[in-house]
Amino acid sequence: MNNFIIPANTKKSQLILGFFTPSDLIIFGTGVSLTVIMLIFMQNASFFELVMILLPALITGFLVLPVPNYHNVLQLITNIVNFYKGRRNYYWKGWCVTDEYKDEIEQQK
Repeated sequence: MNNFIIPANTKKSQLILGFFTPSDLIIFGTGVSLTVIMLIFMQNASFFELVMILLPALITGFLVLPVPNYHNVLQLITNIVNFYKGRRNYYWKGWCVTDEYKDEIEQQK
């Protein structure tokens, strides 16, 4: 009877324009700024050079692009990197009264 449903847009009000975090806008702004600066200095560019100049804006745009059911691609990449770079020894304490691994952890420090 008391089943509460959380609306899908509860966190949306905390985001800029309902989609982006401040770090997303900094990353995207940096990519677009770099692209604009290169476009100003490279006025007579061929098609291949133009594509290469547009790459920073395209890549950063892809990184901050909102993905359904997930905040964005940048957060997914951050989670993957943190998973592989994180600690690999997981100590399960279980129902033990004493902590067997406490001495080992203190010796490693």
